[in-house]
Amino acid sequence: MAEENKDKKQNTQGERVGVYICHCGGNISDHVDVEEVRRRAEEIPGVAVARRNMFMCSDPGQAMIAEDLKNGVVNRVVVASCAPSLHETTFRNAISRTGANPYLYDHANIREQVSWVHDGPPATDKATKLVEAAVAKTAHLSELSPIRVPAKKHVTVIGGGLAGMRAARDLSLRGLEVALVEKSPFLGGQASQLDKLVPTGEQAGDLIKQLADEILHDENVTVYTCAQVTGSEGYVGNFRIAVERRPPETDEDLEKLKLLKGGAGRVGDFFPFAGVYPMGVPTRPQELDWETGSIVFATGFQTYAPAQDEYGYGLFPEVITLSQLIRAMAENPSSGGRLRIDGREIRRAAFFHCVGSRQIPGIHEPDKDGNLNEYCSRVCCSAVLQAASEIRENYPETLVLDYYRDIRAYGRGQEEFYERASKNNVVFMRFEPESPPVVSRVNTTNSDYPLKVTVKDTLTFGEELEAEVDLVVLAVGMQPRDISGMVEMMKLPVGADRFLLEVHPKLRPVELANTGMLLAGTCQAPMDAGEACAAAQAASVKASNLLTRGYVELDPFVAEVDLERCTGCGDCVKVCPLEGTIRIEDGEVKGEKSITAQVNPALCNGCGICVGACPEGALNINGWTLQQYEAMVDAVVGTRQLSMEGEGI
Repeated sequence: MAEENKDKKQNTQGERVGVYICHCGGNISDHVDVEEVRRRAEEIPGVAVARRNMFMCSDPGQAMIAEDLKNGVVNRVVVASCAPSLHETTFRNAISRTGANPYLYDHANIREQVSWVHDGPPATDKATKLVEAAVAKTAHLSELSPIRVPAKKHVTVIGGGLAGMRAARDLSLRGLEVALVEKSPFLGGQASQLDKLVPTGEQAGDLIKQLADEILHDENVTVYTCAQVTGSEGYVGNFRIAVERRPPETDEDLEKLKLLKGGAGRVGDFFPFAGVYPMGVPTRPQELDWETGSIVFATGFQTYAPAQDEYGYGLFPEVITLSQLIRAMAENPSSGGRLRIDGREIRRAAFFHCVGSRQIPGIHEPDKDGNLNEYCSRVCCSAVLQAASEIRENYPETLVLDYYRDIRAYGRGQEEFYERASKNNVVFMRFEPESPPVVSRVNTTNSDYPLKVTVKDTLTFGEELEAEVDLVVLAVGMQPRDISGMVEMMKLPVGADRFLLEVHPKLRPVELANTGMLLAGTCQAPMDAGEACAAAQAASVKASNLLTRGYVELDPFVAEVDLERCTGCGDCVKVCPLEGTIRIEDGEVKGEKSITAQVNPALCNGCGICVGACPEGALNINGWTLQQYEAMVDAVVGTRQLSMEGEGI
């Protein structure tokens, strides 16, 4: 019987499809009868073998596919597992390693589309139908080759903070030319606003100075300060960037440049709370442009600006941000038993966590644009604990009160800051977001403290506590820097938190969906300095892997024109969302002059809009042709009927 089935399954075109079904450790098999799906798959015409494995993406699972390909048991592959966005590349690479064409493969998503939304017999039936559809499509696949485009060995890094400088240096060490574009006159970014880094205790200025020296003396790196990207076109390996340099205009930049007057320092020095000044600023606007192979975004973050009267900020001069405290302590170091800020002795200081982070709809007020920062800024807790400990150790007569929702000292060596603060007798009080601390002015006739903090402390089971203080310090969080112009111009993906959005947080953590564009540091999410530099190094590795061969290979799932059917009407050009991807050009078809559509495969993203718009049916997407879709539909509505009992599908 098995031999009869095997003979019956071979079709006239000689396709031998292998079906490989994943249990996904129970994610699928807890709801789908995987063995039953495998058994049914064996009966599908054209299927040579059907197998299952606990984790198809594992080495043993990939080896199972490779073995069947090498032995000639199969010449086409269907994998039924989790979403193709997770492991499609994994299986294509496994197929490639055997010497087979990686595009004679299709993927059936039986986790997100089946086991996560269905259970029991209906789930098994639906999984079977998806496998049947994939097999039907696979029978109509043809061998494809990657699209190879030349790639310029040059990278543009946008942003001159720690992440941008780290990426530029690493790219240069890998033999690539780099253009570093920085909006301000200084290098260093937000890190230059810090004194010491957590948890190492390194001076931020030392690290910035070291990196800046390396790139300023690197012949492969060209630094453009006071510069902004104003235009971008092209595709991976062949972008063209337009940049405008202008004299400094913002009050912040002009204030920083005052440090240079009167011989306060030299070019290349580090200026505290400004950064490294690399070169003279432009005195008039300059228009520049260049070709580049890849773009690394290192545009950084901006600190949250508390709203007027948020915890008394802007209303009471004794309420400041943590950034302001760090700067005041660094610029005016005091000595003795008590901390002094702006000439005032601080007997008690209160620190508030989560200001501008972990905001809750209905509790916190959105900003003028209607945004709430619902994410955790991650680094604030450790920064507060470090500052609190330093105050207690250096100014033992200053009492520190810490008001927190949760303490998240998440990184290596950061939990020790919490223990250190506790041993230094920092007093902790915990509040719920519904009942945050209230800051009010003290009646000076009864007390010489300027402010009073009132809170319901959950550590004492909701008892209302009052403390009179000299200073309130707000630990403000991180916000994405406003780069809306570049987002619109380059069509960059942005997450719900308004940071730039990577393709996948685990599998492609520093890649944008725009091929050739990469992420470095806090433009992507809140990070500490070490994480930002690690992300920059990951981005530099990705960029160098793309460009060092001198060419880039892209997936061939792009639009293709049947020149014999095309009339050159231009409907495809009108609907294409990517400018310049399709053009109407003069040419020849079978020796006769004609006007037809031409597709630039390096720009095409295979969306298929043009296919539906073409009145002549002259367009198709390689790997997803109309014929393949029709075969899949026929398989889904074929003779085997789904069981609809108990649950809709």
